[in-house]
Amino acid sequence: MAGHFEPLPGGGAAVALDEVEISILRSLSLQLAELIGPGEEPAEQDDPLASLFTEGPSEPPSDPALRRLFPDAYGDPAKPGREGEGLRGYSAEFRRFTENDLRGRKRTDALAVIRSLDALAAEGDGGGVLKLTPDESGQWLGTLNDLRLTIGTRLEVTDEDENGELYRLPDSDPRKPMVMAYLWLGALQETLIETLMP
Repeated sequence: MAGHFEPLPGGGAAVALDEVEISILRSLSLQLAELIGPGEEPAEQDDPLASLFTEGPSEPPSDPALRRLFPDAYGDPAKPGREGEGLRGYSAEFRRFTENDLRGRKRTDALAVIRSLDALAAEGDGGGVLKLTPDESGQWLGTLNDLRLTIGTRLEVTDEDENGELYRLPDSDPRKPMVMAYLWLGALQETLIETLMP
């Protein structure tokens, strides 16, 4: 079980994590939650429908990692063969009414990962076996995906060179620790997906 998720009877998943792995996952998840931010809160907190009508941003984020987490609904309107202005308008409208909810969900998932890691760290000395319900597994899967997207964007990973160049970086390269985290998160994500498949 060390280093990968395994299915639990009745649903969910389990993974053995040591103290260093818990610390890395917690730190990355906390940074992700901070990057995502809280989003815009509805003005009327007493009205449960207010969040449905709260308008969010209409422009894509300036940070490339956030643009990857919150992409345009209709792709890049600047690409050749696209009807730029029309698609830009549709993307702005889609973003205005969906980004705050998506931002809140991603932040909630990252905070759930942090809480589960904190609970595991409090249980024992230096690590243990993390057991997740099916719902928690879904939150973990979302956060692992968001972490990989964010780190991959920071490393400028493309589909063409995702594994080739990354495996050959010398230890002296300052990107090496983030590359190792990126690859490890990918392995965790893959085994978690396998546990959730029927």
